[in-house]
Amino acid sequence: MRSVLIITLVSCFCAAYEAKVFSKCELARKLKTKGMDGYHGYSLANWVCMAQYESKFNTRAFNGRNTNGSKDYGIFQLNSRWWCKNSNQPSANACSKMCNEFLDDNIDDDITCAKRVVRDPNGMSAWVAWVKHCKGRNLSRYLAGCNL
Repeated sequence: MRSVLIITLVSCFCAAYEAKVFSKCELARKLKTKGMDGYHGYSLANWVCMAQYESKFNTRAFNGRNTNGSKDYGIFQLNSRWWCKNSNQPSANACSKMCNEFLDDNIDDDITCAKRVVRDPNGMSAWVAWVKHCKGRNLSRYLAGCNL
């Protein structure tokens, strides 16, 4: 009985820390309900493409290897130098959030911050992956089959 309880507790603990990985259509639906289709001139397909290349739709994606010492967090890989605050370095913290808040399965705050990012003059060019893989390309495949 005791071993069953321990296994159950360990399973719950591990499940609590598993990432939510969206499908492209699930993410597209979520982004659409949050007003991202056409936000600041960027189609829904641009947002889905960017998330694909930044995080593979993984809400707990983390990159701690930027050359300037900053780190990227969450499904949109929001950068600690500009958009959120971590405990290790100074930050503009333009989204007024702690970076680890972008690593949970609720992406509402990530979306709010992404909206803030594109209001800056660089727009979606703030995301290198978007520039490399999405900008100026046919992005229809990112919404194909989603029935939006």
